[in-house]
Amino acid sequence: MTPRVTVLQLDTDFPRIPGDVGAVETYSTPPQIIRIAGASVGKIVIDRPEDIDITPFADALAQAEGDVIATSCGFLAFWQDHLAALTDRPFVASSLIALDGLSDTLSPEELMILTFDESALGTAHLRGHDDYSASILGLAPQMHLRQVISQNQGRLNPTLAGQEIVSLVATQITKAHKHILLECTNLPPYRRALQQVTGLPVTDILSVIEETCPNAIAPAFIS
Repeated sequence: MTPRVTVLQLDTDFPRIPGDVGAVETYSTPPQIIRIAGASVGKIVIDRPEDIDITPFADALAQAEGDVIATSCGFLAFWQDHLAALTDRPFVASSLIALDGLSDTLSPEELMILTFDESALGTAHLRGHDDYSASILGLAPQMHLRQVISQNQGRLNPTLAGQEIVSLVATQITKAHKHILLECTNLPPYRRALQQVTGLPVTDILSVIEETCPNAIAPAFIS
């Protein structure tokens, strides 16, 4: 039987396009989406993740039916161990947990961490991999995708979002870079375009979920 994913989703209304962690089409089997009331982007995307009220997320674990549980925001990486200890199923708080493995073979100079908000993502989110704070590149405040998410807008232009994201990465990529890690769970729809432009492998929340629970992600979004 194809595994099912439970997504603990922030309390947002912006569009979830295929490839987004909150889109039904992203998965091999329709996911269980548990919306966490009151968990807005402004309350979760902060530079002091220890101040997040994690109780609603912990409570939601009791409702989880999936074979693997994930969240819809990489800024919850700080809470990976806490939440994982509350369930007997595999738990993925963020793609940033992949740093545990990536750091074995990649130096900070060789890894680009693309995030929603560079000013808010800090060492607390990196879970002991402090040196990789130098690897962080954030979406600019004026970029379309960031505005849609931060303002919880009802319309998203995927073409414009993709063009801006690819342009940003293309201007910041160096010869030293060997890998890209996407913190933001709304970035996987643009993964293939980034691979084509940079020629580099890309790790995101979907690839971490797939590694944790094979066949959970629709093949189109992990190739």
